[in-house]
Amino acid sequence: MDTNAVQMDVTTHIAGPRGTLVERVMDEIRQRVMRRTLAPGAKLPSIRSFAATMGVSKSTVVEAYDRLTAEGAIQSRRGSGFYVAGHLPPLSLTEIGPRLDRAIDPLWVSRLSLEAGEDVAKPGCGWLPAEWMPEDGIRRALRTLARGETSAITDYASPLGLHPLRQLLSRRMADHGIEAALDQIMLTESGTQAIDLICRFLIEPGDAVIVDDPCYFNFHALLKAHRARIIGVPFTPSGPDLERFAAALEANRPRLYITNAALHNPTGATLSPVVAHRLLKLAEQYGLTIVEDDIFADFEHESAPRLAAFDGLERVIHIGSFSKSLSASVRCGFVAARRDWVEALVDLRVATSFGAGRISAELVYLMLKDGGYRKHIDGLRTRLARSMGETLSRLKSMGVTPWIEPRGGMFVWCKLPQGADAAAVAQYGLTEGVIFAPGQVFSPSPGANAYMRFNVAQCSDPRIFRTLEDSLARAQMAPAIS
Repeated sequence: MDTNAVQMDVTTHIAGPRGTLVERVMDEIRQRVMRRTLAPGAKLPSIRSFAATMGVSKSTVVEAYDRLTAEGAIQSRRGSGFYVAGHLPPLSLTEIGPRLDRAIDPLWVSRLSLEAGEDVAKPGCGWLPAEWMPEDGIRRALRTLARGETSAITDYASPLGLHPLRQLLSRRMADHGIEAALDQIMLTESGTQAIDLICRFLIEPGDAVIVDDPCYFNFHALLKAHRARIIGVPFTPSGPDLERFAAALEANRPRLYITNAALHNPTGATLSPVVAHRLLKLAEQYGLTIVEDDIFADFEHESAPRLAAFDGLERVIHIGSFSKSLSASVRCGFVAARRDWVEALVDLRVATSFGAGRISAELVYLMLKDGGYRKHIDGLRTRLARSMGETLSRLKSMGVTPWIEPRGGMFVWCKLPQGADAAAVAQYGLTEGVIFAPGQVFSPSPGANAYMRFNVAQCSDPRIFRTLEDSLARAQMAPAIS
């Protein structure tokens, strides 16, 4: 089979029918520049030769070169050809190859899922389907906001963020036993921005940071961007392995531990009170700060322990957002921490992004104070529970077994049948228009290739299970063929 042909077909399928060949040519040039195989000032291949290399028409290459020239990435010299611009772009977080056959890394699933068209099945993504979101409520809130004070849609927010929303967040956190005064809460654009600001504040390049193994893949990507030294500690159904955690503290003296509160990503596990108390004792003993990411709080059926509640926001920084339960387009998160730390974080936020997103904060506030949001969440929990049962039943019938059966939420962490490799399953899925989340993006451990995370809310498309079944059958046939 022609590998290039397969690659082209997958790109067309995911990016959509318009301009994909031109984008493919542009990406190839960008990758060559990024990998330094085309240095500043180097001459690009001729239009004719590169068209032959890429298997496209000359007009496709002409358009690609014209677009790259407009971007300033390359320069045209009359009568001579095209040349790489005289400066190199910054190195990317990963030395990547063509988009779909790049090595599977912590950014792989995110990039594919965000770029995919609506016709692509995404059981590997980390969000709910658009039709599960409270569209009518969002539209009502937008109309209310448009009719309100002009400053709400045109002016900067205060440094800490919208006062009424912080009041509401303080009450919501109190429901989980977390006492946070208004001056201990700062709004952010997202949970990810909150962690980014915390990393800017508390760590330097080379500092050790503990994460769960496995953990949310963007923790790895973000820490890599901050040039931290990442230390993974095995995660159990009740929390981190405390013996291994203590050994990691003794050996590495980390500055931070970043984890999920409540429903763990990707495993769906829940922290036990006993582990929480012992974890906080270790944090006090070794001077460790814990970042507790609580973005799945509203998906819980029963409230799990919060480290911030036991700790009183002394060594624990509590963060959250509404991208999972309300809207991924409405970027609004928050940080709750010690007062002196919040002061420093506000300065960092002003320095890096100036004012908070006031429209998003106003919109979230209107949604949360409306009783419709609570009804929406109740409906989501019921819908997720139903989808969890249906998805687990389908997976078990194929020999795919859950690590645990989660008490709520959208994720289930599963072990594939013996002999199957999650990366191979994911690569095969791309050829069928299905984006899976292989274990390798959540963990660098050798055994991660036997695991895969499924988002049960995104598992209604029959292609998902057909593709998974076909891929597993191929894996079982491989030893016999060899």
